[in-house]
Amino acid sequence: MGSGQVTSSVSSVSSESFDFRAKHVTVAGLGVSGVPAAKVLHGLGALVTVVNDGDDERARAQAAELEALGITVRLGDGATLPEGTELIVTAPGWKPDKPLFTAAAEADVPIWGDVELAWRLRGPDAAPWLAVTGTNGKTTTVQMLASILGAAGLRTAAVGNIGVSLLDAVLGEEEYDVLAVELSSYQLHWAPSLRAHSAAVLNLAPDHLDWHGSMEAYAADKGRIYEGNRVACVYNVADKLTEDLVREADVEEGCRAVGFTLGTPGPSQLGVVDGILVDRAFVENRHKNAQELAEISDVNPPAPHNIANALAAAALARAFGVPATAVRDGLRAFRPDAHRISHVADVGGVAYVDDSKATNTHAAEASLAAYESIVWIAGGLAKGAAFDELVARSAKRLRGAVLIGADRALIREALARHAPEVPVVDLDRTDTGAMLQAVQEAKRMAVAGDTVLLAPACASMDMFTNYNKRGDAFAEAVRELDAGA
Repeated sequence: MGSGQVTSSVSSVSSESFDFRAKHVTVAGLGVSGVPAAKVLHGLGALVTVVNDGDDERARAQAAELEALGITVRLGDGATLPEGTELIVTAPGWKPDKPLFTAAAEADVPIWGDVELAWRLRGPDAAPWLAVTGTNGKTTTVQMLASILGAAGLRTAAVGNIGVSLLDAVLGEEEYDVLAVELSSYQLHWAPSLRAHSAAVLNLAPDHLDWHGSMEAYAADKGRIYEGNRVACVYNVADKLTEDLVREADVEEGCRAVGFTLGTPGPSQLGVVDGILVDRAFVENRHKNAQELAEISDVNPPAPHNIANALAAAALARAFGVPATAVRDGLRAFRPDAHRISHVADVGGVAYVDDSKATNTHAAEASLAAYESIVWIAGGLAKGAAFDELVARSAKRLRGAVLIGADRALIREALARHAPEVPVVDLDRTDTGAMLQAVQEAKRMAVAGDTVLLAPACASMDMFTNYNKRGDAFAEAVRELDAGA
């Protein structure tokens, strides 16, 4: 590993297109992936049946759209394998233990996800994929990567779990030189033949264990992204689990392990020296030389976890042959999505920051590490998480905490154990108006120079439709505060 070489050889999995004509294909699930998959398969000549657990108004509207094309749809029955099924294409969120998949395994019917389908439908001259996964930071890293590739003059797009369908990218009329692809653990589970040009696992922390069944299974699905890599497997030096996944991967001969670190990089790594992002992986004589890529100030925002995202994006871009100037220009041009450590306003010398996207403890810890003195707004649906480690590591930064949401007691108890000196306001209400009160309570506790940080460490659905709505409520409360200041 010191040389950066991954020595195992690639396993032989065919990625040639499947002949769909007159094949009986079952699509599991409607929604953002199921409907386009069903249409694509129908257009390829397959005999398509869509099965869906739900039978609500939205599902019926989608079913009517598909049935008008001649596609069979069965609502309210996602458990039974339709007779004659030769292939299942599933929505990524369907759990592996569903009865439909048990029946498929017994009948020796293959199961693909929409990513696998897109991979199989790529043409012979298709754009290579630079792929990114991890517990946190995927979307930001993929968007940074696309910005860097674009700055190099390459035709590209950020696609996949980011919300832009890979099927649309693969089958659309627009031609690409390379794709920046975000992949979730769900998508990777159902993508057995995916073979990226280069790939990165940003970090690993317990998440979605109810779906995967164990941390080991979750990590193994994340590690699938490295299978068959041709040029570089990018890992996080600070997260040994990611390096372990590289060691276990079957890759093409000559593929290299490339680390990224917030410290001084060793050979075959990217890192930071005196405020400069540097490359010691894709340079001549990497044991002695380094290439300056960008300054920390070129990363927006320059929080530690976001600098790590930038380094991972830079590593993948450099693996594709992008020049150093494009890394700098792409990072400067990048603007993060809303609700990702987004500065809302300064009120009375206090900064108000929205990181509603920090929906688990790993993301919240990274967010808390970016500020010195914090009034923390946290809480929501814990999804089985424990908060002791998060609180213990962040205690010295906390001036106070305001807790909201259904599972706030779990955070309150962790604060009592590991940060008993930190004042806590526990809001015993779960209506959406609680956010305004939370911001008002945080204002009372903060002094000039502090940061009021919404980094909930929890999901939002107990009080809000999604994390976007939660972040919007925070921003609106801050604006109301500012107007009355």
